Amino acid sequence: MLTGVLPPIPTPFDENGALDLDGLRANITLWNETGLAGYVVLGSNGEAPFLDDQEALAAVRTVRQAMATGMSLIVGTGRESTRATITAGQAAADAGADAVLVITPWYYKGAMSGGALRRHYETVAESSPVPVLLYNMPGNTGVNLPVPTVAELAAHPNIIGIKDSAGDIGQLSAIIRTTPEDFKVMCGNAGAFLPSLLLGATGGILALADVAPRQAVALYKAVRAGRLDEARALHDRLMPVATAVTRTYGVGGLKAAMDMVGYVGGQPRLPLLPPSPEGLADIRRILEEAELLKRDSPC
Repeated sequence: MLTGVLPPIPTPFDENGALDLDGLRANITLWNETGLAGYVVLGSNGEAPFLDDQEALAAVRTVRQAMATGMSLIVGTGRESTRATITAGQAAADAGADAVLVITPWYYKGAMSGGALRRHYETVAESSPVPVLLYNMPGNTGVNLPVPTVAELAAHPNIIGIKDSAGDIGQLSAIIRTTPEDFKVMCGNAGAFLPSLLLGATGGILALADVAPRQAVALYKAVRAGRLDEARALHDRLMPVATAVTRTYGVGGLKAAMDMVGYVGGQPRLPLLPPSPEGLADIRRILEEAELLKRDSPC
């Protein structure tokens, strides 16, 4: 389930700001043909905190129905309380999730000790009808899941892996070194993807794959086949794109890039804003230089 490349898919909205399930279905149909291993729905790039419960389940069901046979569906279900996280996970499983992705609680970040996080995840895992994937995203949450806590949680039979988006190669290496061989470590940061694979990560959950799925899969396959020169060349070509659709322009930039390359991106939900006209021009230039967009193609 947790090998290869999976995109954390954005949630498209129509011109009135409502959930665009037709657009979501169209994106899945296109992504099905690119070699991706599955989909992550309701993650950070899916604007999960901005969806109500009905919208969230509608998105999960739509992806489940549209995805190709043999692909995996992972659903973000992390909430601030353990109780709410369990409820969300059970609903996601009923809607077709193969596993749930549980981000660290963050609102009371000063109280999120290793012991508190361990108790949270163990309680969630005990109640979850599907496997649990830890999610470490300190850039958004301000909470970094400690390596010793990950190692302890890896012993739980229903906690099967982690998506680590910290971008810290030393931390990724320590997680891989201190967890069992069957514990799946997925890199959530495109800049760290190539070195993480060399260290033993099993794959990546990358915003880059929303825009350049074939290229991200090709990088993964090149590393697995030992074609490291090819992998480095792909890494170098794709990193400006990865930076643009994450750190520089965020979700709005990711959606704009998707529109440019032929997917349904659309506008983010307020309070997130789309890029400025200057930002759009910069994104277009970066896509052109990465050979993802022809210079004479319309925006």
